[in-house]
Amino acid sequence: MSTNLLDDLQKAIVTYAAEDALKLASRTVKEGIDPLEALDAMTLGIRQVGDGFNKGELWLPDLIRASEAFQAALPILMEELARSGKERKSSGVLVIGTVFGDIHNIGKDMVATLLVADGFVVHDLGVNVTAERFIEAVKAHRADLVAMSALLSISAPEQRKVIAALKSTGLRDTVRVMVGGGAITQEFADSIGADGYAATAPLAAALARTLLDNR
Repeated sequence: MSTNLLDDLQKAIVTYAAEDALKLASRTVKEGIDPLEALDAMTLGIRQVGDGFNKGELWLPDLIRASEAFQAALPILMEELARSGKERKSSGVLVIGTVFGDIHNIGKDMVATLLVADGFVVHDLGVNVTAERFIEAVKAHRADLVAMSALLSISAPEQRKVIAALKSTGLRDTVRVMVGGGAITQEFADSIGADGYAATAPLAAALARTLLDNR
């Protein structure tokens, strides 16, 4: 029974059925299924969609809807995880945000969702985030990685400012920095001293794992 329920939960993510994902997550809690197993099922689903996107078989709206389904069910399982006293193995602590001067959040939100699915502890600072707020968050959460998004070319230089602030506060050597967004290229990422660049949300999740594995 539990196997079927977990399969259905994974399918709800793959088919972008947010309401079904929410109901199925609640059922796993009622039936006493390990919340870690339920999270693993959802992770398999979101990765399946991400792989399809990378292969050109799926499109951005598919990724967005799968992310929304994942986020719909996530709070229930995280609450049950906290109640049970169990701990999910952490892949690392990450601070993410859209830089100052930019209020676009879709790409950033998808990256955050995929990183949560991958086991990262994600602190999402939202949009229009100043360099000072990034620095404060890195200190407060002892972050392993900083992820910055910029869709607008006018806001892209803020990523350079954040990296400069990390250097001036002595934090640069303690974190990896990854950048992305519509205004960002590999050439720009290299020019500002970022550790990595990803053009899509699934690639960003893979990059985060690589950056922390190579510390």
